[in-house]
Amino acid sequence: MALADIAAVKSYVKGQTIFVDGAEAVGFHGVLTGRARVFKLSFEGKEQILEVFGPGDTFGEAAALSMQRYPAHADAVEKCTTLFFPRQAFRRLVETHPTLALNMLADLSRRLHRFTNLVEELSLKEVPGRLAAHLLYLSERQGDSDDLTLELPKVQLASLLGTIPETLSRILARMMREGLIESVGARHIRILDRASLEDIANAEKRLG
Repeated sequence: MALADIAAVKSYVKGQTIFVDGAEAVGFHGVLTGRARVFKLSFEGKEQILEVFGPGDTFGEAAALSMQRYPAHADAVEKCTTLFFPRQAFRRLVETHPTLALNMLADLSRRLHRFTNLVEELSLKEVPGRLAAHLLYLSERQGDSDDLTLELPKVQLASLLGTIPETLSRILARMMREGLIESVGARHIRILDRASLEDIANAEKRLG
């Protein structure tokens, strides 16, 4: 039995629910096309995006493998196709192919490190520092390129960074005025001064 034998292709339109917070974790997803996000909702309905997943990423596996419930909501950021791996079938596969579990542990460790950084950024950094850190993270994720594609529209990016769209727009405009970045089209940004972004992300410099 191989991964392809147990996987089912799932398709979602923009905004469609993939799973909900508290539901039984019956399996996990690997993104083929498009993007999905995992997020929490407060009692007042405020969203906090935890992570965005694109092609090649998996999500929901920790809850599925531990036979717990999903700890957050997930939906499609845009039209999205995933491979769905049922929990029981995957657990049987891991029993005969333990290297699958090792690879998954490495990915989960990377994600835990990213989530730890997110918690630190939200609790300790000001919004310009959070945005600078996010742009540098996108650069690393997109092949250490200075030409970035924002994975979320501004409303959702503001949610990820723990701010509001108006504040995010003001900070982006200030970064452009100071020559740190430039806009090169809808949801496309070019980094012009990486060193200054790193200083702002590390709280060694304040945005003017």
